[in-house]
Amino acid sequence: MAGNDPRSGGEGADDPRPHPHGDRAYEWVGSLSARRARLSPDRVAVTDTAAGEEYTYADLDERANRTARFLREVGVGKGDRVAVVSRNRVELLDLFFATAKVGAVLAPLSHRLAERELAAVLGDVDPALLAAETPFEGDVVDALERADVEPPVRAIATDADNAWRTLGADLPDDGSPVETAAVSLADPHLFLHTGGSTGTPKETVISHGAIRWNAFNTITAWGLREDDVTPMVFPMFHTGGWNVLTVPFLQMGARILLSPEVDPGRVLADVERERATTLVAVPAVLRMMARHDEWADTDLSSLRFVKSGGGPCRESVIDAWRDRGVEISQGYGLTECGPNNFAMPDGFPPEKTASVGVPALAVDARVVDEDGPVPDGTVGELELAGPAAADRYWNDDEETAETFGDWVSTGDLARVDADGYYHIEGRKKNMFVSGGENVYPPRVEDALTDHPEIEEAVVIGIPSEEWGTVGKAVVVGDESLTLDDLRSHLASRVARYAVPKGLAFVEEMPTSGPSKIDRAAIEERFGE
Repeated sequence: MAGNDPRSGGEGADDPRPHPHGDRAYEWVGSLSARRARLSPDRVAVTDTAAGEEYTYADLDERANRTARFLREVGVGKGDRVAVVSRNRVELLDLFFATAKVGAVLAPLSHRLAERELAAVLGDVDPALLAAETPFEGDVVDALERADVEPPVRAIATDADNAWRTLGADLPDDGSPVETAAVSLADPHLFLHTGGSTGTPKETVISHGAIRWNAFNTITAWGLREDDVTPMVFPMFHTGGWNVLTVPFLQMGARILLSPEVDPGRVLADVERERATTLVAVPAVLRMMARHDEWADTDLSSLRFVKSGGGPCRESVIDAWRDRGVEISQGYGLTECGPNNFAMPDGFPPEKTASVGVPALAVDARVVDEDGPVPDGTVGELELAGPAAADRYWNDDEETAETFGDWVSTGDLARVDADGYYHIEGRKKNMFVSGGENVYPPRVEDALTDHPEIEEAVVIGIPSEEWGTVGKAVVVGDESLTLDDLRSHLASRVARYAVPKGLAFVEEMPTSGPSKIDRAAIEERFGE
């Protein structure tokens, strides 16, 4: 599977992909920007709220045609990778649409990676072209010195001082339609990286078919409309930046609010000024918005719904949004499948907000243990299947075999309640056994954050001579709290064996990715 061909083998009994798409080429597969521009040329597609600029669907297609011509001029062809290190900017959309037209693969890389990590990822991706936004040029230069690749590089300029020629300077003036490559739904279009067991991010190979089917699931299950408006608060090196709302919105002809930085105050202002109708964000962003000075005075009446994703959303945050009259629910997804795999039914009971809902239209889900599917109510590993699944990990046969097959193994623990709603119980690797009983940290963390003096909490397992492993609570909150206080608070909320036996305080939680708590860093610092 590894090698220079970014697509695994053809369809058949031995095909390792969880949902092989057909190899037949269609003109429409690589022509999303052109087809959307033909339907709604004058509709605004993107508003850059930081720069105060707007781009219609006709503008985006014209920019994509110019970018596609440039890619061909520098020798980028079908199956080649185009890497980009940048914050959220319209140039990433140009490259997304242009790589589709020429049959290439877009590989957005995190600007938060350390130099060695970025070098390793660049060596793995082996791009035919690299684009780097000005603020990250120094990091890219250092990474390229370590990596065994020498791609041509262009700058995505934020000022006049750049290490390379700018991408804009090399774009031809001709924005007329280009001939698209022969592209099938089976061909890859995105490499999105996710965490690796060795610390080096893995590149997940995501096909055109998976991207389009995830958009279908999102549009149909979440009820997206052409007049929807959303602030994009996920980074575009993350699946959230593309597949949560960006591509579904572009497919619907809706409008995206783009900004290089995610600032809670700016997001609140954008929601009110632009009359945003949907918002999907990680819990940390939703919490910061609800605690912002402008929270109470911001008009949120245009929002049809808010979704939290990327980790469990605390009840206090859910209540804060509910108190403002906003419908809020939790989603669940991962780079390897979807990510929009579940949805809340119309008129769902408020108590079901603790769940992630029911499977979307084109998603199969099940909960299993080592012997197979388990009864409803039993905790096991969540597995997913459907046409929105990724193909595999790039150049990593071993981890591909562990994750991909007839089902995608998520590594997350879940249970199904009596009404068919799925509840996420945490990462499989984070569960620990204390005195023969399974302890699921998210349950304890949710109970801890119900305490008025606890802002955030993470529970990790530490060795115990008596019980094998016991919990330790790492808390952001009032440092006068004691273990006795925690025991008293948790007495009616969790089983006795799940009550933490250790306690530590931090001023703030370490984060990784898009404002996600870095549990590995917490375990390294506070594990015993």
